[in-house]
Amino acid sequence: MKNKIILIYTVLVFGLNLKAQDALQTAFEKSYVQEKSGNYTGAISELKNVYHASDYETNLRLGYLHYMAGQQAESMNYYAKAMLIYPNAIEAKMGYVYPASILGKWDEVLKQYVDILKIDPVNSGINYKAGLIYYNRKNYPTAYKHFDMVVSHYPFDYDGLLMFAWTNLQLGKMNEAKIFFKRVLLLSPNDKSALEGLNLVK
Repeated sequence: MKNKIILIYTVLVFGLNLKAQDALQTAFEKSYVQEKSGNYTGAISELKNVYHASDYETNLRLGYLHYMAGQQAESMNYYAKAMLIYPNAIEAKMGYVYPASILGKWDEVLKQYVDILKIDPVNSGINYKAGLIYYNRKNYPTAYKHFDMVVSHYPFDYDGLLMFAWTNLQLGKMNEAKIFFKRVLLLSPNDKSALEGLNLVK
């Protein structure tokens, strides 16, 4: 008798989960329709009808929809919830960065970049973006480490080479700066920034 009760309970729970999953899928489909027409408020409402705080996908999408709707604080809130559910989810951290940067919360942006690099240390795009923040803060030694990582994986990338050249210049490494500025000119002849840098290292 006990086993029969457990079986009935299991079937009921499974059935409820399937029903909830179907409702979630329907809500997502409706939200895509609303988004396609530019109605982000409507797309948000569709998902809030089936919202559960523990659901990663819904929090992630609500973060995106609020960002698109210009509601940056709300966007960050939903992305933060998604990150709590899956701490190693890079997509949630990257999503968080967009509204945070619009609000000028650069310390929070940098924190996400640092956290991403703990998971994916050789991510060139994130190393470049982190390097830019450190460079603009005049923290050239740390910027150097990030741009060095970019150039070591993409030795003929314009953005990485140009920032690595300028960082070498700021650190007084004039010979290295000259080499990288000249490499930039191979990619972009008569590049204004590279020529300016070369004039400074002569």
